[in-house]
Amino acid sequence: MKKASILLLFCFSAVSLFGQTYFPEKNNWASKKPNELGLDESKISQAIEYAKTHESKENPNLKIAHYESAFGREPFGYPVGPMKMRGPATGLIIYKGYVVGQWGDPSRVDLTFSVAKSILSITAGLAVADGLIKDEKDLVYPYMAPIYPFDPVKSMMNKADHLYEEDVIDLFGTEHNRKIRWDDLLRQTSDWEGSLWGKPDWADRPSGEAKEWRNRPRNAPGTTYEYNDTRVNVLALALLNIWRKPLPVVLKERIMDPIGASDTWRWTGYENSFVVLDGQIMQSVSGGSHWGGGMMISAWDQARFGYLTLRNGNWAGKQLLPTSWIDKSRTPTPAEPGYGFMNYFLNNDLKEIPAAPKTAFLHIGAGTNMIYVDQENDLVIVARWIPNADKAELVRLVLESLPK
Repeated sequence: MKKASILLLFCFSAVSLFGQTYFPEKNNWASKKPNELGLDESKISQAIEYAKTHESKENPNLKIAHYESAFGREPFGYPVGPMKMRGPATGLIIYKGYVVGQWGDPSRVDLTFSVAKSILSITAGLAVADGLIKDEKDLVYPYMAPIYPFDPVKSMMNKADHLYEEDVIDLFGTEHNRKIRWDDLLRQTSDWEGSLWGKPDWADRPSGEAKEWRNRPRNAPGTTYEYNDTRVNVLALALLNIWRKPLPVVLKERIMDPIGASDTWRWTGYENSFVVLDGQIMQSVSGGSHWGGGMMISAWDQARFGYLTLRNGNWAGKQLLPTSWIDKSRTPTPAEPGYGFMNYFLNNDLKEIPAAPKTAFLHIGAGTNMIYVDQENDLVIVARWIPNADKAELVRLVLESLPK
């Protein structure tokens, strides 16, 4: 009887162990053949071939691509952060935790553009979890201390010529900006007014008559959605001010090291986005690569980040980010129901990926850089340097491979 109990306990433990969700170790992500997991191997091959033959036609020299785009023709549109040559069309297909398909060069470190916004919003979630921000619905200005820009050139100027200039950055000093909540910044509905790092809010994707750009009436925070990188950088600087340490350090300690990310990713800001905080010179990072800078990262590390959000902020049994924050990130923005917190693109209306479940969501950046997250199908797809119009077809082909 005793032996039978031990055998039963052993069998139960073995089944529990076998049934555990797989999480990859650092520098080692296990692969399985598609048919081992019940996938149609020919469909996976078809999807991979589609991705490889539908590479972006934009110039691989991202500086040239910038100036050949509308971004380069914006007022003050010149890059002020580092850029680099991009690699070939690249991607990964992760099903039930295992790599079932890959193409290109997943180890290559490239800019991920606005996927950095999803990573920036994670640092806000950590601030809420730690109590640095009591509630994301709070107004931002009460949290702000004076911000001292690091400007060595100004220190050599004649002080008398700059008597009436501010020595500090006051992000939320205007009547309008004092009404902005953290939630408004996270959802890109703040309509923040001002200039940061030499980039005025009105110069980012301007529309309408040029003579009205600077003086138009402001929209009440929360009422109007506008994709605007100056305001994303405002959020990054505001978060730096409450963390009191560089956001890449926060990200590395709290997220990237625990999920086994490589040591090759880098998150940077602009050549002029330095401040002095607690006696230390720190760089405020960019939430994208609109003007250079931002997150440089491999497809493997993109996949780990996507896999973390697939698992609702849990990694190997450790809750790195509250599940509630992932839920909030996926809550539609009233002014733009297809958008949650930056940069969660939602599929509730099936516009992003018509063939996918409504519950699927995507982290998307220019390029296109896509991290597709599908909890219903236990699926993550990373695709880099694919035209935005082709991403839905790639996902459809992968979904067709799944067991019926």
